[in-house]
Amino acid sequence: MTARRRLFHDVTVVDADGERPGSWVLTDSERILAIGTGAPPPGDAERIDGAGGTLTPGFIDLHRHGGGGHRHEDGVDGIRAAADLHAAHGTTHAVASLVAAPVDVLETQLAAIAALARTDRRVLGSHLEGPFLAVDRCGAHDPRHLIDPTPEVVQRLLDAAEGTLRQVTLDPQRTGALDAIDMFRSAGVAVAVGHTDATYDEAAAAFAAGATLLTHAFNAMPGLHHRAPGPVLAAVDAGDVVLELILDGLHVDPRLAAALFTLAPGRIALITDAMAAAGADDGLYLLGDLNVRVEGGRALVDGSDTLAGSTLTQDEALANARALGIPLAAAVEALTLTPARALGLDDRLGLVRPGFSADVVIWGGEGTVSDVDQTRPSPRAVK
Repeated sequence: MTARRRLFHDVTVVDADGERPGSWVLTDSERILAIGTGAPPPGDAERIDGAGGTLTPGFIDLHRHGGGGHRHEDGVDGIRAAADLHAAHGTTHAVASLVAAPVDVLETQLAAIAALARTDRRVLGSHLEGPFLAVDRCGAHDPRHLIDPTPEVVQRLLDAAEGTLRQVTLDPQRTGALDAIDMFRSAGVAVAVGHTDATYDEAAAAFAAGATLLTHAFNAMPGLHHRAPGPVLAAVDAGDVVLELILDGLHVDPRLAAALFTLAPGRIALITDAMAAAGADDGLYLLGDLNVRVEGGRALVDGSDTLAGSTLTQDEALANARALGIPLAAAVEALTLTPARALGLDDRLGLVRPGFSADVVIWGGEGTVSDVDQTRPSPRAVK
């Protein structure tokens, strides 16, 4: 079978390398074949007129729990349905995040994600946000399921994921945390510091031991105090740590979010932390086995004022970054190349270059998705 070839023309290409107006991009069903400016080359490829719009790499979400009324704990169908919703908002790849649960339940969930990742390239693998978290910083995780990362448990989870566990969040104050970081890193898993009361020094020790991410900066951890700078500044100072940021205007004050881009340029990954209500109506939902009430797009653990993920999509995160004055290329980098680099996938995802993924997005004049090019596309949102 001949690979499908598409030629996107009259677009401004935007990625971490900058903005290139008057461009064309030639793809097949898997990879970008060529790019250029000016008149597009002749050939038999399907020609897509970008009409002066913007073409970016498909967005990558390091941290997502669901969307479109579906949660990742609903199994393969739920993960696929959530991916459909987010693809309509420019996200072509994501890690399926799981909340804390009993270890045997997590094993079953990891195995299901592993099977799906082999057939649906939108699913990059899994992220264990629990169970190795601080009880006092559990957020929307059920504290009954929080445990220490013993070697036995770590190995069970690695085995269940069959090489598809991409990320794990870990509290450095947990007994055995530094040894667990070594085990996960040896298996190719990115380790994030998060849901913790760790001091600056404790977080810095975790980064020195091999942790390379900070889970949703400022949330479920100490903030910046003038005598106790905490894990956020430890991540900034580490130099190579990627900081996740939920840019929805609720989780982090926009002024502080903008400052974070200045403190750690090229190291901010804009995530959604989206739960099932993203792209769906307000109401009562489940996150893991906790009830979450969503009102006005704000998700809270039912009966409390604890945020329970978000209803954010990554096109909204891009718009919010631009409203803060973040340059377009830097904002796109935070949604593409930076998360790809955090997962060790920046040799094939996150840039518009020959050899990189053909999963690209064309944006209309008002920041809406006009075309999503994927081998396994979800329904296009053409506006």
